[in-house]
Amino acid sequence: MRSNEIKEGFSRAPHRSLLRATGVKDEDFEKPFIGVANSFIEIIPGHFFLNKVAEIIKEEIRANGCVPFEFNTIGVDDGIAMGHDGMLYSLPSREIIANSIETVMNAHKLDAMIAIPNCDKIVPGMIMGALRVDVPTVFVSGGPMEKGYTKDGTPIDLATAFEAVGKHEAGEMTDEELLDIECNACPSGGSCSGMFTANSMNTLMEAMGIALPGNGTILALTPERTALYKQAAKRICEIAKSDAAEREKYRMRNILNENAVRNAFAVDMAMGGSSNTVLHMLAIAKEAEVDFQLSDINAISKRVSHIAKISPSLSTVHMEDINKAGGVNAVMHEMMKRGDDILLDNLSVTGETLYEKVKDAKILDTNIIHTIDNAYSEVGGLAILYGNLAEQGAVIKTAGITGDRVFTGTAVCFNSQDECIEGILAGKVKAGNVVVIRYEGPRGGPGMQEMLSPTSLIMGMGLGASVALITDGRFSGATRGASIGHVSPEAAEGGLIGLLEDGDEIHIDVDKYILRANLSDEVIATRKANFTPLVKPLKSKWLRQYRALVTNASAGAVLEAE
Repeated sequence: MRSNEIKEGFSRAPHRSLLRATGVKDEDFEKPFIGVANSFIEIIPGHFFLNKVAEIIKEEIRANGCVPFEFNTIGVDDGIAMGHDGMLYSLPSREIIANSIETVMNAHKLDAMIAIPNCDKIVPGMIMGALRVDVPTVFVSGGPMEKGYTKDGTPIDLATAFEAVGKHEAGEMTDEELLDIECNACPSGGSCSGMFTANSMNTLMEAMGIALPGNGTILALTPERTALYKQAAKRICEIAKSDAAEREKYRMRNILNENAVRNAFAVDMAMGGSSNTVLHMLAIAKEAEVDFQLSDINAISKRVSHIAKISPSLSTVHMEDINKAGGVNAVMHEMMKRGDDILLDNLSVTGETLYEKVKDAKILDTNIIHTIDNAYSEVGGLAILYGNLAEQGAVIKTAGITGDRVFTGTAVCFNSQDECIEGILAGKVKAGNVVVIRYEGPRGGPGMQEMLSPTSLIMGMGLGASVALITDGRFSGATRGASIGHVSPEAAEGGLIGLLEDGDEIHIDVDKYILRANLSDEVIATRKANFTPLVKPLKSKWLRQYRALVTNASAGAVLEAE
């Protein structure tokens, strides 16, 4: 066992002495040591109860003949950090989480790991760290939140609350109606109830084979979720106690390989996941040393039908509804019928291939999960656009488009999200505009702020079908509308988005994957000759370090020190 390095032989007497101080007994030194990576934090709805979850998991690990050692990562709630400079820390937190997983697991030579994430950047951060450590790992997230209801019984969620601000600003919603939504949009613990970033990533973990069935859809704080925690703990012990060859088979990189990355993107397309999954899956692919490029995504999309439309994509369907309709396994089973991009022989931590795991799954409600014959679209719910405005690519969640898929409009430019919000509230954005928010990329922000506040204002003010938005920042999973993010190269590195001026004509064609400024080469050359990117002043030492090392969104916004 890997942990023998800290517990075997006479020279490790001091190490064993320290371990005894934590409660390790004589009989425990022959057992596998399991890291329990917990993301418990009291300010995040999906995490405030994870301390109790860890206790359930540790008890089950002990009962199955292993020794658990719990440790914690940090977490940022994107919804609470939204709309102010706290959001600058959200994406960078992914790197801290990955580093903390690597640090604790490798410093103490633990044999295997069970990871307990749930929300936002915490899921991909833990996956990235686990790939670096490369020991057998099972993921089990805290689970999704229940959907909320207004007093009149309308299903609502966090996206409803953000869009309500825009409706209130436009005079279309009373104070009482806004308070009703505020008090009921997030009714319980769990990751926000729609197919936002957290639930998208928790769902994709099933497709990647690193989590058990139900991980993305079984509600938090339910007996069914508790049973899943126990199953995950039992499974990691089964792997950890097996022989060396079996443990080797379940190392993280052997499970999360190129096939797993492609499966994740395919399921993402079928379920219309958050555009943030593109950013995180690119980063995960790099950690897995998988050769997967942004340009590969459109090829997958063309082979995958969009069969589950989940809030916020013009739908009142939430994760609990997907669970009742058969869950992610039912989605993958239906994808098999078309021969969609599911690589069925890939191994899962369950011990089964993907085919074996999903072969008996069934759709229990075809109004919730559609059949291939009744797909929402014959292509997937995400697309990568290219053109002079996005030479290295830009991302749009096609599943959330409310207006036309071809749009030509005039630019109205803002050099920050805050400036844009002020402009929208001041009436500067009109029908026919393309809102440009720049200097919010990984380097320019820094930290690539999410744009839920401006997109929600646009939707709430009734402009969702008549206005497009492009940014070198990113969007919350709760965003909908013609919202194009991750524009690369970003303004801070000299991308054309930084050279745009008010009134410039911008052309978008989603089905032809085009994002273009209708400017001549001569005009672009003249503007470039006189252009110096804006550099925002930063007090934070961490954010200055991050800005110096981060790559752009087309590379997953990972840190590169070389």
